[in-house]
Amino acid sequence: MKLSIVTPLYKEPYLKQLMADILKNSKLGDQLEVIGVLDGYWDDDLPQDPRIKYVHLGGNRGMRGAINAGIAVSTGEFFMRLDSHCMFGKGFDKILTDACEPNQIMTARRYFLDPIKWEVMEEHGYIDYERLVIQNVGEGKRKFAGQKWSSRAKERKDVMIDETQGMQGSMWIMPRAWWDKHIGELQTEGYGPAYQDSVEVCMKTWKNGGKFMVNKNTWFAHKHRSFARSHNEGTKENPWNKYESWEYSLKQWETYYKQVLTPAWADM
Repeated sequence: MKLSIVTPLYKEPYLKQLMADILKNSKLGDQLEVIGVLDGYWDDDLPQDPRIKYVHLGGNRGMRGAINAGIAVSTGEFFMRLDSHCMFGKGFDKILTDACEPNQIMTARRYFLDPIKWEVMEEHGYIDYERLVIQNVGEGKRKFAGQKWSSRAKERKDVMIDETQGMQGSMWIMPRAWWDKHIGELQTEGYGPAYQDSVEVCMKTWKNGGKFMVNKNTWFAHKHRSFARSHNEGTKENPWNKYESWEYSLKQWETYYKQVLTPAWADM
């Protein structure tokens, strides 16, 4: 198996569109498996295809736990972490797996998706590069976030596979061997069941000499923020606080970000 796509699901209204889009645009054939992780619920009308597998979690674990469960049963040489409301360019899976090197995490050019029409919102353009910044979110709260990096996009427009710093986190791919050696699973202690997973995997990759890349030879589109969030943000049995997650991530990585990464990125 070349690629396993792992997507956490919680009562996802666009599941059929997602699965159809992945399969329609795949070029890997039977070397692709798509693993949908049903996070504490069941759906009697799941899309069916030999390339699709489902994992049913008896209780809600949240996004991080659902991703861990999907990766644990995946068999691909590479795996992709994917939000459950994305569409793709033709051949995205082969383009990404052909290009991703053993010590890399990779994402693609990102557009914005209208999930109702299931089409790219061309009026919003696309994003290639993002800086990793510490963002003030009000009331004394801060978090790591990706910030659009227009100057680098202009200067490096002809570099089709390039190093970058930040991302939204809705889609990334890496070699399974790199994950097994340097990450193992997404940590839920401290971070909680959701958020900051892309920060965690990128920080651990940089700390072990790896790189985070953007591949502009293909693209994906993620649901625009004007449409309601559909993955669960906590239940009575699994409550969580996003501010605590953001604070914990900063506690873990702010010193490394300021003292090691920022100087290393000075010429980027």
